[in-house]
Amino acid sequence: MEPCMLSFSGGAEAVLALQENSSISVAYHPLYGPHDDLSLLELDEKLLDDVIHQRAFLRGHPDENAVFCTRSKTYAVKFVSTSNSVLLIPSSIQVPEDEASQDGNQRRCNLDVASVIKLAPGHLELVEIAPKLDKLKLLLSENPYKLEDVSAMAMEEIETKKIGLYRWHDLVNEVQASEEELKSGLKALSAVEIGGYWRLVDESCIGMILKMLLHNSVLNDWMLSALDEDEVLHVLEADGFPHKIAHHCLSVFGDMVDEGEGRCVWRLNERRVCVHYARDVLREGKMRINNFTEEWKKRVPEEMVANFEMLDGEVLKEKLGVETWVRPFRVSSLPSDPSERFSILFKERPKWDWRDLEPYVRDLTVPGLSLEGLLLKFTRRVQSSPEAEPVFSAR
Repeated sequence: MEPCMLSFSGGAEAVLALQENSSISVAYHPLYGPHDDLSLLELDEKLLDDVIHQRAFLRGHPDENAVFCTRSKTYAVKFVSTSNSVLLIPSSIQVPEDEASQDGNQRRCNLDVASVIKLAPGHLELVEIAPKLDKLKLLLSENPYKLEDVSAMAMEEIETKKIGLYRWHDLVNEVQASEEELKSGLKALSAVEIGGYWRLVDESCIGMILKMLLHNSVLNDWMLSALDEDEVLHVLEADGFPHKIAHHCLSVFGDMVDEGEGRCVWRLNERRVCVHYARDVLREGKMRINNFTEEWKKRVPEEMVANFEMLDGEVLKEKLGVETWVRPFRVSSLPSDPSERFSILFKERPKWDWRDLEPYVRDLTVPGLSLEGLLLKFTRRVQSSPEAEPVFSAR
């Protein structure tokens, strides 16, 4: 009998259409090989729709571990090996015919055979993680907006060089986070879009605008709990500040309390204003607590009351002999990765009372793991008695 060439037209459709107690022949396709460009991805059903409608993306540079991002969440991509053989059988329309099967001198058999094009050693799985937003702050810190940027000449120069400036699509490509998480990260950093670029406003710049706002509140008899947006912005613009930056100052230090009938009313946030001036006082480094408190209270507006509870996660107090000193130590300067965060904290202090530690860890987020779980994983907890405050050290 003349030899024949098996047809590889069955494909995945034939396998999926198999009825109970039926079978189909399986064979290695002549193009069988490693095919490193093909991988199996295990998906939760809730993610399937995002993948099918191309609303999910892999993000990361060659020197980074890739992450899988939907519109609102970020997932680590991990390879899981399997002990059982997993055969990849593509759709029949995706299986190329080999040259031999196209040889007119060789008769083809009419049997449908499912063609195996690859043996998969495992699959990729997704694990939800916190977005990697530390890079966002690093990028935006390259070129913060400063007072000298107000001039048109400076803006044109920056536009020409474009050094350390990032548009929205640049940040999406650079930062391993979903778009919703990226927006939240920009808001947490008090970033503002200026001329199409997302930027941080330098503390000295935003401080100068706040100083002028408070100065004008005295001159114009404004109530800090009821600032008319239009009037405030008009006066600040007359002082030479761009409308966009003046409005940004209101949003950084204030809360909108009323919006209607064509006017917006803002109230300055006491804590944010007081924290700003505490940072300003400590700009040169640590101080005796009495000196710090005296200088701090001088700088805050008369209508506001400064107290140390406002400075949780901003400063540390330490005893040096009989004196107590205070120095800046901002939670916003610490990495968001729990392992790196705890490592820095225990280099700073080998032992932490809970009242001091809590402000520096409460913002940590790991999907599926509570703060208590993080403490169990990274710290040792000691209590001299059930009533005593716990003390934490490195695990």
